[in-house]
Amino acid sequence: MRQHPPNPYPRRVPVPITDASDTSDTTDPTDPTGLNALWQPTRAGDIRLPHRLAMAPMTRDRSTPEGVPTELNAEYYAQRASTALIITEGTQPSADGQGYLLTPGIHSPEQVAGWRKVTDAVHTAGGRIVVQLMHTGRIAHPGNTPHGRRPVAPSAVRPAGTMFTATGPREMPVPRALSEGEVAATVDDFRRAAVYAVEAGADGVEIHGANGYLVHQFLAGSTNKRTDRYGGPVDHRIRFAVEVATAIAGEIGAGRTGIRLSPGNPYNDIREEDTHELYPALVRALAPLDLAYLHLIHAGDEELLDTLRSLWPGTLVLNRAGADLTARAKDVADGRADVVTVGAMALANPDLVDRIRAGKPLNTPDPATFYSGGESGYTDYPTLGDA
Repeated sequence: MRQHPPNPYPRRVPVPITDASDTSDTTDPTDPTGLNALWQPTRAGDIRLPHRLAMAPMTRDRSTPEGVPTELNAEYYAQRASTALIITEGTQPSADGQGYLLTPGIHSPEQVAGWRKVTDAVHTAGGRIVVQLMHTGRIAHPGNTPHGRRPVAPSAVRPAGTMFTATGPREMPVPRALSEGEVAATVDDFRRAAVYAVEAGADGVEIHGANGYLVHQFLAGSTNKRTDRYGGPVDHRIRFAVEVATAIAGEIGAGRTGIRLSPGNPYNDIREEDTHELYPALVRALAPLDLAYLHLIHAGDEELLDTLRSLWPGTLVLNRAGADLTARAKDVADGRADVVTVGAMALANPDLVDRIRAGKPLNTPDPATFYSGGESGYTDYPTLGDA
């Protein structure tokens, strides 16, 4: 097994946190399932976690056309409250941050009230929830937004491919490059959205800096052609991400602020040729902020993962897509991650934790209903109690 490089920062969460309310069975030294590492309590900044299996953010396209979460959304998230932490679907921090149909926002009083229904339901069910702030940037179409404006981005580089709209698939337009003043205003949009999320009862927020959306677009040379202080060399391209994280942490507290990154992920027509320079520089710049967690989407580069693990002083959340639970638990046991996230597995199993701990079979996700709207494939997956 690869030896981890020495950690230059003191770890904030080196051992499990004792919690008298935790009933995890961690006494079996043989651990025949290989999953015991998942059931240790821990902490993500100010958020105490009863175990280490969290729910990944997943777009579900079931809010109102005005971006307001509904009672159905509240039911969906509350059903999954037994996961260590719920990270919500991407939520636009401003009207210009919307790219898809029927995604929620967190920039109006009506949206705050809708999210309050969700957080209240999750907390009543005993869970913890953070709102993921996602500005889609150039991955958008005017037909998917109430305002109908052209998408914005670091630079006027059109993404390849089409966007699903109410009238069918349509080619994404060339985005409009943000001015420096608009970049500063967008940072403030993120900060204000974080305030609204906390007002709505969320335990914190996650900055979506992954998967080819706006923060990621500033990081990648293929989408950032700027010649000002936000473009060019690595220390300029990471500036927007660091400014967003600094602004949010300064407003709601670093212990309630996480960030998600996806080094080397080509999703949404992103190309990165300097990941081994870019992401260590970004993590070094973020580390002094003492954020609640760093959430990494693993794209297969084990060397880079080990490097980032060594550079991050706090809780590291890992999404190793496609891996089975034993492999994910091994990441925790080996110290490569403190918490792991699962997506479709949590989508299809509202009682995922109970099923795993009881050794019961899991429901199979139905991709045809991922974005179809309504209860089907959303709140109607059976639980062990239903069976």
